[in-house]
Amino acid sequence: MLKEIIIAIQSYLQAHRFIVKHRLWKWILIPGILYAILFCVGMYFFWQSSGEAIDYLLSATGAKKWMITMGESWLKFLFIFGQIILQLILLLLYFSLFKYLFLIIGSPLFAYLSEKTEAIIEGKDFPFSFRQLLKDIIRGVRLALRNALWQTVYTVSILILSFIPLIGWFTPLIALLVECYYLGFAMLDYSCERNKLSTSQSIAFIGKHKGLAIGNGIVFYLMHLILFVGWILAPSYAVIAATLSLYNAKKD
Repeated sequence: MLKEIIIAIQSYLQAHRFIVKHRLWKWILIPGILYAILFCVGMYFFWQSSGEAIDYLLSATGAKKWMITMGESWLKFLFIFGQIILQLILLLLYFSLFKYLFLIIGSPLFAYLSEKTEAIIEGKDFPFSFRQLLKDIIRGVRLALRNALWQTVYTVSILILSFIPLIGWFTPLIALLVECYYLGFAMLDYSCERNKLSTSQSIAFIGKHKGLAIGNGIVFYLMHLILFVGWILAPSYAVIAATLSLYNAKKD
């Protein structure tokens, strides 16, 4: 799996060279700017609302008053740290839901971009078909809803673990890896669909190549550390990188 993660990470560098060489910027910037605006606005309002929700929960249960009476103690520090961990996990949960919404909206463009990438690599054209595009959209929506359901189940389980001292400290990392896997899963599925794999076959195939999915998702989220520019580039770069990584993996 480590080898596949490395392949997926290296594919982002290949994706950049690929985009520059074949002048694909218009397919990068338009959905990227829309994504960046929605992401920025959504993150601001969710961070505010999640903080207020946690504060309300602490006040309603009496935990906030109890924390004040503890003074400056290690127990208070652990309690505050746990509160931060809880808000981070809620933030990841929001990010997951936002991601699936954007994947559903952008599925026609992402499917086309993945197809165009493979067409350039192999030097052949995939004739445009509105019927096929409609099938891709329906498949993308179904898969997104399926993955959203399973990821929510895992995230809620991780959220419960976050209340356990010490163990809960590691839950944001676990939640992030789950998030990376399902993001990469969605990006890889465009290529799987084009290779005539059914939804169940795609799930089984990507399950055997978890490294490609996780590696793709890791770089996608790291790109968000580059304010706004990274947010613009991340979605389309992830699609092209996933297509290249799967193509490279098939050659090995």
